[in-house]
Amino acid sequence: MWDNTRLVVFTAICASLYAAILIPFKVIPLIPGVTELRPANAVPVICSFLFGPAAAWGAAIGNIIGDFFGGIGPGDLFGFWGNFLYGLAPYKIWHLIAGGQPVPKTPLAWVQFTFTIFLSSALCALFIGWGLNLLGFVPFAILGNIVLFNNFVSSMLFAPVLLAVIYPRVARGRLLYHQLVELPPPRPRAVRLAGLTLLTCATVGGLIIGNLISSGRWVPELFTSLGWISETGSREIGFGLLPFIVLACLGLALL
Repeated sequence: MWDNTRLVVFTAICASLYAAILIPFKVIPLIPGVTELRPANAVPVICSFLFGPAAAWGAAIGNIIGDFFGGIGPGDLFGFWGNFLYGLAPYKIWHLIAGGQPVPKTPLAWVQFTFTIFLSSALCALFIGWGLNLLGFVPFAILGNIVLFNNFVSSMLFAPVLLAVIYPRVARGRLLYHQLVELPPPRPRAVRLAGLTLLTCATVGGLIIGNLISSGRWVPELFTSLGWISETGSREIGFGLLPFIVLACLGLALL
């Protein structure tokens, strides 16, 4: 996509729009210096359906720009890649399970749309919650659930309405991602479905295990025997969720 001037421009537009809506809400922090009320989280999803990978890079860059107004730290590296995944997943998931306009009008389309938004939101929450708990900043059970709630609610409230207005116009202008670049042949459908299954199981399983470990309701005996118990839970979450992170990213890559 970096060889396509229009997609580079759309990356910049996504980044600037995301940052412009993020910045005013920095005055309503949910966790000071870490996250806040974020209605802007609908932007990566909307742009993902339109511009594919350009939206992923735009979401990552826009999040970093927004973070400059709330304090920059090592946790922002995980915010960058978490938002990249959040901007990439909707496009890839939707084109496998549904295709066509991401404007739900039937019960089945609403189920597909809701699943797409939830899984994308959960993947972002898993990655960012894991990363900041790994650094010992915020417990996974707090941050991961806040990110999931922020992403899912904002996207479900705003994305369907805005996509109904924007998507047909962008399609008529032949500015959708698949209209601007020549896509390689897709992987066999069986491989892509296996990737979706892996992505879903690893993401949902990671959220459940992360909450159990972070809240102290379950600690693997292996961690106790190896002395990996830490006050902040950084070792338990860091090692315990790493396999889920790797498998979830592998599943997304197979899509």
